[in-house]
Amino acid sequence: MENKLFVQMSGAPGAGKSTIANLLAVSIQADVVDHDLIKSQILDDGMPFNETSKRTYALQWTAAESIMKRGKSVIVDSTCNFRETLDTGAALAERYGYLYKYVECSVDDIDLLDKRLHQRVPMRSQRRGVDEPALDAPPPSQGCRAQYQHWMQNPFRPATGAIIVDSSQSPHECVENILKCIIHDGTENAKAALA
Repeated sequence: MENKLFVQMSGAPGAGKSTIANLLAVSIQADVVDHDLIKSQILDDGMPFNETSKRTYALQWTAAESIMKRGKSVIVDSTCNFRETLDTGAALAERYGYLYKYVECSVDDIDLLDKRLHQRVPMRSQRRGVDEPALDAPPPSQGCRAQYQHWMQNPFRPATGAIIVDSSQSPHECVENILKCIIHDGTENAKAALA
């Protein structure tokens, strides 16, 4: 069986992760695991916001593993704000013999991120703006903007092999750049995974 891809998305809210993940999924014939969708459903079921993270990540990994057991490439669409998230994704890819790719959507302009957040229809688990937490979320102790700037300036990424795209560009340009990086990887595994 040819190697499949495990793509772990990363980036601040509003950076374009979901849009890019869904476009990339078509190109690599992958299924997308949407962290925000899972978390929003858990919130709709009545779980308090501060208790949802652990459950959301557990379900995210279960969904990804289920896709992998069917032999399909998978894209995990979440912010990847914790080392544990990065490590769990890489370990899951290794366990199933998938080619692991970390894709970070980077936007240096916090005002552009804020504009994007205000333009979308947010799910229950998503922020309404840079200075506005999600509907059920308490404001962070250091303030929303400070938390956002921390995410932008201190992303968790692997020591090597990170694909970082300037997602202030169009989503289609970002996907083209991601595909070039995957193909340019130089390994037969990357080329086979895209075949």
